[in-house]
Amino acid sequence: MLTSHRTEEALQVVVDAKTSDSAALLRTLDEAPEVRSYEVLRTDNQGVLVQLETAEHAPRVAARTAGMLPQYPMVLRDGRLTVETIVSWERLSQLRTEFDRADVSFEVLSITQSVEMTDLLTDRQWEVLTEAIERGYYDTPRGCSLSELAAELDVNPSAASGVLHRAEERIVKAFVADARRSDERLGPD
Repeated sequence: MLTSHRTEEALQVVVDAKTSDSAALLRTLDEAPEVRSYEVLRTDNQGVLVQLETAEHAPRVAARTAGMLPQYPMVLRDGRLTVETIVSWERLSQLRTEFDRADVSFEVLSITQSVEMTDLLTDRQWEVLTEAIERGYYDTPRGCSLSELAAELDVNPSAASGVLHRAEERIVKAFVADARRSDERLGPD
C-alpha cells in the first residue's frame, strides 16, 4: 500500500500489487465485498497499480484511535500486513489496548530506537571521512591518494587509514544490520 486517504464514507487506498496474474487480482477485487470500487492506474508484466475504495478496516481504526499516523509503504504479503511506525512508548501501549479491544491479532516484530547517522561516527571520523569524500578519495578513479589525504589532514598515512577504516567499519555494520532488519520485517517472497 503506497498511500491512503480517509473520507467521510470510505477509505481510498493506492496499492502496487506485484503479481504475474493481474487479471486474477482484479477478479478478486471484483468479488471482494469490502471493495466498493476500484480503478486500475497501471498494469504491466510485473503487476498492477490500483486505487480502490473500501471500508476502513478494524486495524486501521484501532491505529487511528491510538493516535498512530500511517507510514507508507505498508507491505501486505500472504495475508499479513507489515507496518513500520514511529510512536512513543505511551502510544504503542495504547495501540496494543486498541488492537485488543478490536480483537485484532498482531505481532511486534521488533522495536528499535533510531540512531542519527551522524551519531554513528566520532567527530574526528566524521571530519576525516568528509574530507576524503570532498577530495575524491572514494571516487573511481580516486581523486586523491591516502598519502595526499593524510598530508591535507596533517597526519601520517597510517593514522588517516586507521580513522577511515574505523569509520567505514561502523558505517558498513550499521548498513548491514539495518538491511537485515528490513529483510526480516518483509519476510520471504
